[in-house]
Amino acid sequence: MRTRLSLRARATLLGTFVFAVLLTIGAVLLVSTLESRLTQASDELSRSRVDDLLTLARTGDLQRTLRNVDDNSVAQVVGADGTVLSASPNIDGEATVADLHPGQRAETSTFQAPDDSEIETYRFWYASGPSPDGTVTVYVGNSLEAVSEASAALRRELWIGVPVAVGTFGVVIWLLLGRALGRLDRIRAEVDRISEESLHMRVAGDGVDDEVGRLAATMNAMLERLDIAARRQRDFVADVSHDLQSPLAAQRVALEVALAGANAVDTDLLRGEVLGATADMERLVDDLLVIASVDADTTSLPALMDLDSLVLEEAARARTSAVVVVDTSAVSAAPAYANPGDVRRVVRNLLDNAVAHARTRVVLTVNITDGLAADSADDWAQLIVADDGPGLPVEHRDRIFDRFYRAETARSRGGGSGLGLSIARGLAERNGGRVDLVGADAGATLRLLLPVAARTAIGPYRTDDTGPERPRQ
Repeated sequence: MRTRLSLRARATLLGTFVFAVLLTIGAVLLVSTLESRLTQASDELSRSRVDDLLTLARTGDLQRTLRNVDDNSVAQVVGADGTVLSASPNIDGEATVADLHPGQRAETSTFQAPDDSEIETYRFWYASGPSPDGTVTVYVGNSLEAVSEASAALRRELWIGVPVAVGTFGVVIWLLLGRALGRLDRIRAEVDRISEESLHMRVAGDGVDDEVGRLAATMNAMLERLDIAARRQRDFVADVSHDLQSPLAAQRVALEVALAGANAVDTDLLRGEVLGATADMERLVDDLLVIASVDADTTSLPALMDLDSLVLEEAARARTSAVVVVDTSAVSAAPAYANPGDVRRVVRNLLDNAVAHARTRVVLTVNITDGLAADSADDWAQLIVADDGPGLPVEHRDRIFDRFYRAETARSRGGGSGLGLSIARGLAERNGGRVDLVGADAGATLRLLLPVAARTAIGPYRTDDTGPERPRQ
């Protein structure tokens, strides 16, 4: 079984390897630069001495022994017949170092020459020039041993320094990564301990505002969303169970009573109680199916439709059973581009909600409006549903579109599953529009906006009360 290295070990090895390669390249360049600079300095010095000796030879001031030469250099002046006219002390009495016939322009070559009792390799610069006794050739060489010794000394230092630097770097990287990854591992361990039953727990931050600290904050935000989703799921199951329990219990009681007769089944009781309870369950299941389709982001097929005609049809349906006045005098022509089935469900839910909570009147307004989208001046089909009910307290206004939310106020007397407004908003947004509460002080005023042509979903807009812009959720 192959053992995988930890992230800390892999990162340390990789970083150390890269650092070692870069440091090695730098060391090679350093040695090469040193040798080049030393050779260049030696060349400049040798050429300068060649020029000086040619000047002395031309003026006749040339001495037998050349004193301006250091221990690592040799110098020699040779006449046209090969006689050594002058030499540095370390090659005094020696034969000519070379038999070359250069011009007045200095040239360079590398060859061996004596140095006291040794033979060394020199880099010579040489040139010819006039003198009172004829043409002379000047040779000035600098030992390559000095350059090699200096570069060798640097190499020895680098052979020790580079491994020490690489090792130190590896240890530092190991420690730093251990500290950073230790914080990550602590976050991992804390998240690993959080189960479905303990989503309320959070990752403890260390107060450092860096990548790891921001990761801890992100994990806490994710846990918060998961906790909210889990609570909503539990509430959803509890609400569905509660809403199904009542019609099921009513059905059971009705069946027991109907079957309790000695001679025959009481069909009237079954028809009134069982069918009524079944209709309640059917409506709840239908609402749940719509919620599921909205959550699944099922694509609807939009078409050009008349919002005013649909509103008038739903108003006529509501009047057959409503005990309040449904006023449609403010309904005017308003074409909309949306799925007719979705829009009918939205209008019906909004109207049923208003009828259930109104005291005496529900007013419907349909028209075309513009300027609601912050990034567009296009027109929008608008439906406003206003009732004269008790209104909504401020603390309940932000939650009326939550699923199964039914405020414990006077507006809750209408019953229902608590899904109507949530479904209305979801279907409106699926069709590129929006449903919002725009007034709740004296009765409730809800607004539906739908596009009048094919477009993307509505962007930020301002409510009727000139409140702040709020983005599409």
